[in-house]
Amino acid sequence: MSAARPKIADYPFTTLIPNLGVAEAGEVQFVVADVPGLIPGASEGKGLGLDFLRHVERCSALVHVLDCATTEPGRDPISDLDTIEAELAAYQEVVGTGLAGALGALGTSLADRPRLVALNKVDVPEARELADLVKPELAARGLAVYEVSAATTEGLRELKFAMAQLVAQARASLPEPEPARVVIRPAAVSEPGFEVVRTPDGAYLIRGEKPARWVRQTDFANDEAVGYLADRLARLGVEQALADAGAEPGDTVLIGDLDDAVVFDWDPTLPAGGGHAPGPRGTDRRLG
Repeated sequence: MSAARPKIADYPFTTLIPNLGVAEAGEVQFVVADVPGLIPGASEGKGLGLDFLRHVERCSALVHVLDCATTEPGRDPISDLDTIEAELAAYQEVVGTGLAGALGALGTSLADRPRLVALNKVDVPEARELADLVKPELAARGLAVYEVSAATTEGLRELKFAMAQLVAQARASLPEPEPARVVIRPAAVSEPGFEVVRTPDGAYLIRGEKPARWVRQTDFANDEAVGYLADRLARLGVEQALADAGAEPGDTVLIGDLDDAVVFDWDPTLPAGGGHAPGPRGTDRRLG
């Protein structure tokens, strides 16, 4: 039914872990989960039953694959079905209200989940006879029954389309998802992009992405570069903010992170932001 290649052998419980495969029927694509067989007491944790049943919770539809060629005493398709249905019902009672949250968007209990029955191994003559014998009883229970052979692929196409129909119906019954809303809150144009903070020792710390980046980009061995930095900081409003915060000439000003800041002695008497006469290239009269 899919491109999955799980282990297959001629003895019960060959499947040790759930196997997933992607199947297609017409325009419907869906995932098939092959869950290991459950034993009596699975709802109580026997045979890793709880782990397997948690996978069943996530399925929108169930398919009971019943072995019509078993030679084990006391087993037949009807008793196998009753055993599995009893474990599904017991598991739901054990989980209780917690199952409602696990179901999520599926919105139905395991008892109400749509299901099909696949009577398998009808390529064996005795199995086909048994399938024909039990099919009316299963149909009387309101179950859609399909006779299939995994070995010869007989009936698998019809089964796959029936499964796809159940999946499509389950998807159609889900509520429309609310569109994701992306909220963009740009910073106000009037925000300065920095703040002035007093440190415990009385210095003034300038915190902000722009001042910190400009300081990192400045070559402090070049007076002209330092003067350009002073102009940029003045245009950003740093000098005015320091004055408003009560900074006095000679106070220590730090720009950047407190543990790795560049330290300046503030002298507001030096003009910044224009109005000064530049000296030779690579120098700045304000730094004399």
